[in-house]
Amino acid sequence: MQHLAQRGIPVPAPQADERGDLLHSLAGKPAAVVTRLPGSHRTAPGVDHCEQVGAMLARVHKAGADFAPQQPHLRGPAWWAEVAPTVLPHLPAPQAALLGDELAFQLERAGSAAGRALPRGHIHADLFRDNVMFDDTAGGDRLCGFFDFYFAGVDLLLFDIAVCLNDWCTDLASGRLDEARARAFMRAYEGVRALDGAEHRLLPALLRAAALRFWLSRLWDWHLPRDAALLQPKDPAHFERILRDRIDNPWHPPLLHS
Repeated sequence: MQHLAQRGIPVPAPQADERGDLLHSLAGKPAAVVTRLPGSHRTAPGVDHCEQVGAMLARVHKAGADFAPQQPHLRGPAWWAEVAPTVLPHLPAPQAALLGDELAFQLERAGSAAGRALPRGHIHADLFRDNVMFDDTAGGDRLCGFFDFYFAGVDLLLFDIAVCLNDWCTDLASGRLDEARARAFMRAYEGVRALDGAEHRLLPALLRAAALRFWLSRLWDWHLPRDAALLQPKDPAHFERILRDRIDNPWHPPLLHS
């Protein structure tokens, strides 16, 4: 977050102590002091919100290109393969078949030459509507912050895009992509960082991958809850609907001139 803040990305900026340390201790626990973001969430985003998120996500991806430390994305394919066998015994046959088939598809995709060649970098990996702030005090809604980088790590940049499309540009009731919001998001993103041909071709597969990741985590929280005071399991059915829709209705981003 310090690296991003220094490059003009609106994130909570960590504050160093007199020794230059960002990590502190408070009441015997690890702590950090960060700046406060203005604004509030937009739980029903429109086209303009999606455009702003798309452009800012591309700026984050470009800003992370010269960040030297490397941490793997801890909720990537290796985690999917580890967690899926623990939740499969809890699922009815149709859901178990879907999970098994999709996991096999995604592991094959991740291990393929095309999958390994996709652009990689530092990703947020969890940029949902409740992790972005907007402020309308000056008139129109202005994006004023990304936060909650707890799942950040190095993975496919396309995965970060897919996570956003599956939340910001999706009808929550049906799980279907909203075409206008999705097109606006992608046009704004590509106005800052253009996708290459392979990214365009593989986005439908990554939309499925992002749906699988969050379906799995919700299944895990639902059926195998941990002793965590802040953990409130969410209904896994939402991401099951999204996954089934992305399989049945593969979506490619529009070309910039279309």
